[in-house]
Amino acid sequence: MESSRQWQQHSGLVLDRVNEFDVIECLSCGYKHVVPIPTQEELEQVYREDYYSHEKPLYLDEHLEDLDWWNLVYDERYDYLESQLPGESRSLLDIGSGPGYFLLRGKARGWNTLGVEPSTRAAAHSRDLGLDVREGFVDEALVKSLGTFDVVYLHEVLEHIPNPASLLSIVTQLLKPGGILCVIVPNDYNPLQKALRTTMNFEPWWLAPPHHINYFDHESLLTLLKNQGFDILSRSSTFPIELFLLMGMNYVGDSSMGRMVHRQRKNMELNLTKIGCAEWKQRTYQAFAQQGIGREVVAYARLASFE
Repeated sequence: MESSRQWQQHSGLVLDRVNEFDVIECLSCGYKHVVPIPTQEELEQVYREDYYSHEKPLYLDEHLEDLDWWNLVYDERYDYLESQLPGESRSLLDIGSGPGYFLLRGKARGWNTLGVEPSTRAAAHSRDLGLDVREGFVDEALVKSLGTFDVVYLHEVLEHIPNPASLLSIVTQLLKPGGILCVIVPNDYNPLQKALRTTMNFEPWWLAPPHHINYFDHESLLTLLKNQGFDILSRSSTFPIELFLLMGMNYVGDSSMGRMVHRQRKNMELNLTKIGCAEWKQRTYQAFAQQGIGREVVAYARLASFE
């Protein structure tokens, strides 16, 4: 990881100030991030002990409550991965595996799965599900003990770490020839957020330092992946949840409203699948990605050197 002194050399237009952090459009990184960058030691304390206890105390319970919907999301991702891999290729490493339900879904589909998770609580929960999960952070020291995989999965990880390019470099060592990287990050400073901010006086509610260090959109994430030697196979979005704000349903800072609008989004997606419109939904979300909207960026990539 880069030292805090090296990070101070990064510069760019200051977009926002939150608490003691500036958010800059970094000229050297090609994406937005906060300065100063939290130290690795600070982050290890946050994610080992504090994150699921203080920052997201209801996350595990809510994930279980939403599990039917999450399994729908997970199946779509596994379906795509299986369509891009030979029939016998079914090994997956989930970096930042959280409560383990993505791994559990893969295991039920016949995948060989392994997770790495820094949170003591989340890792213990995963092991209670019968999953193989290593507690800790992925770094050069850990790589040699992990082996290689057909898929590396990074769901809402890159926004949390000091140096995304460094982690992606490690990922290239963890992928088998022809293996696939799946990355999901929040889509921040997106057109709907900007419109709500400039015309309806919303503050930048998506900023969350020190937990969220980096702020990607479709363009900056794809550029980062390409710069690290990946070819983009496919990209999509998740539902543009900001549409509810345009409807007058202000969930910002209101957890009960937030859960309500999430249930509405969840029910819509479950019902679209029930009536046979899952492929239509996927095409629509891919069209959202072309417009730069959607709450998250979902990207699949393969190392460019693979023939």
